[in-house]
Amino acid sequence: MKINWFKYSSPQVFYPLAGKLIPWFAWLAAILALVGLYVSFMLAPTDFQQGEAYRIIFVHVPAAWMSMVIYIVMAAWAALGLALNARLSAMMAQALAPTGAIFTLLALVTGSLWGKPMWGAWWVWDARLTSELILLFLYLGFIALQSSIDDPRRADRAGALLALVGVVNVPIIYFSVKWWNTLHQGSSINMGAAPKMAATMLLGMLLMALAFWMYTVAVALMRVRCIMLERERNTDWVKELSLKTLSSQSIAGAK
Repeated sequence: MKINWFKYSSPQVFYPLAGKLIPWFAWLAAILALVGLYVSFMLAPTDFQQGEAYRIIFVHVPAAWMSMVIYIVMAAWAALGLALNARLSAMMAQALAPTGAIFTLLALVTGSLWGKPMWGAWWVWDARLTSELILLFLYLGFIALQSSIDDPRRADRAGALLALVGVVNVPIIYFSVKWWNTLHQGSSINMGAAPKMAATMLLGMLLMALAFWMYTVAVALMRVRCIMLERERNTDWVKELSLKTLSSQSIAGAK
């Protein structure tokens, strides 16, 4: 059976699909987070150098990963919307930006909490920390730029250009440890070599990363549904949906 995936590019078709997917991703996020936290804080061994303080990496590292991945995905959606003038693509980019900003802030805060006992300072102008801070400003700039322009089409184009320009910062964050002499330690996971950590530590980190990813999808779908209703409020399908919602609420109230 052949599925016409292009039909889901229509907000009218994608809206109910997103509503069906949200609970699945939300439950997966909750389950993975509970299991990941248990493995990370109960089963993972104590680090022989950093002691128990190292456990913050099970939140810090996945949050840092997600901050970069979400930006790349957001920029890809924005570019697709800019190139094809696709409404849903621009809406998805807008929906992802706040979650990306939250994970970037979480990475910076947990990094500071980790850095204080390790480096003796809450903040240092390390290349990776500075480029991660710039990433937060890019997210906030994208959100502010889109909010400041009343015309959604113009806002989408301006936001897409900013997102695409900002993509150059992502490889700078990733390779900053190799390119410059920084305090930040190198990656513990390398696709070309064996992991530099115990298997239990690696499992906990991957579970938390998957939990953050499922959370991102669930929240982005919830947010994009709200954006659809706001942007498409004058269309027939939104008016029909509103009438159905009011009718169901009236029936429920009568019972």
